[in-house]
Amino acid sequence: MTATSMTACLTLPDGSPAAAGWTLQPDLRHLNHGSFGAVPAHVQAHQNALRAQMDAAPVLWFSELSPKIGAARAEIASFLGVAADDTAFVPNASGGASVVYANLPARPGMEIVVTDHGYGAVTMGAERLARRSGGRVRVARIPLDATLQQAHDAVVAQFTDHTGLVVIDHLTSPTARLLPVDTVSAEARRRGIPVLVDGAHVPGLYDRPLDGLDCDFWVGNLHKFACAPRGAAVLVARNALRDQLYPLIDSWGAPLDFPQRFDSQGTLDATSYLAAPRSIAFIEHTWGWEAARRYMSGLADYAEEVIASAFSAITGEDHRVDVGSPVNAMRLVRLPAELATTHQDADGLRDRVLRELGVETAFTSFDGTGYYRLSTHVYNTAEDFEHFAEHCVPVLCRWAREAAGPS
Repeated sequence: MTATSMTACLTLPDGSPAAAGWTLQPDLRHLNHGSFGAVPAHVQAHQNALRAQMDAAPVLWFSELSPKIGAARAEIASFLGVAADDTAFVPNASGGASVVYANLPARPGMEIVVTDHGYGAVTMGAERLARRSGGRVRVARIPLDATLQQAHDAVVAQFTDHTGLVVIDHLTSPTARLLPVDTVSAEARRRGIPVLVDGAHVPGLYDRPLDGLDCDFWVGNLHKFACAPRGAAVLVARNALRDQLYPLIDSWGAPLDFPQRFDSQGTLDATSYLAAPRSIAFIEHTWGWEAARRYMSGLADYAEEVIASAFSAITGEDHRVDVGSPVNAMRLVRLPAELATTHQDADGLRDRVLRELGVETAFTSFDGTGYYRLSTHVYNTAEDFEHFAEHCVPVLCRWAREAAGPS
């Protein structure tokens, strides 16, 4: 697809650029939607209006809040294709995982299976749970280019008679690939092992993502590709263990059943929950989710090729990455060898690019190799990534040479 056709592919009904629906800082290039998302301008206004109502009459607001949260929860559940009674709001996906860790019955010596593609904070929570039970974490090593079957085999190979929980990403954050959550969950179910699926990036990227997935717990952020305000995520629990889940904060809703007990959380600002359905409706009414997903995936393909080619033209190396099961709006491009070899270095490179080049990006490290992780949304255009290829890639290559020192 050419840059011209890509740029013209998606516009607002009045013909203006898709970016017109957002209030993104104009002097920055926003090429990392996958980390913190972007909230449509009219959704921001709606959330601000809700906050004004809360501050104008707080007693009235909080006394009437729980039913409003329940109604918003039902809309989000419908969008995901799950039952409202299986769905609770949580502040973010890591918070949902923490709810599971805090409430899951832990037997002495319990082992928890994770993968080496897991999100750091969620894996840390699993490690704390293992320590509390006197158990340990077993890490399934999955090559980046592994097929879904190979990934399945690597995870299941870590199951033992002591396995008390499996934690697996639906879509991996550091490596932008899908994992076989359906087949792993099915095998875990056969053995009586609970499964927590971390679907942090999934809402909005895939239609009805839990269809055919028989896991005990699933968490997903709404602030990423669904474009809801930050602080809005869901915890879906569909099997018997859900009745043991309680919020991390004890409140007056504690005697209620799941998920209603999550609807009452004292004085927490729940406006992000209430505004989340507006973001989903904005995408649907403006372009339609199917069209938006096609655009994001096509743009990701184009961006990956443009940026990998720009690196190769300078280094003479192949910077494309063989990801076993790629994601529709996220891609990896391999960085020069000296860059982002650790998680800390990757974050430092992200901050330097933002500070010196004015581009919001994501850099990741996996198995000692650094990657540029690009992610797209409807406000991005081909020109955004062409700019990165032309202006940022040469600088990154120079920084890599400087890091390598004299040859």
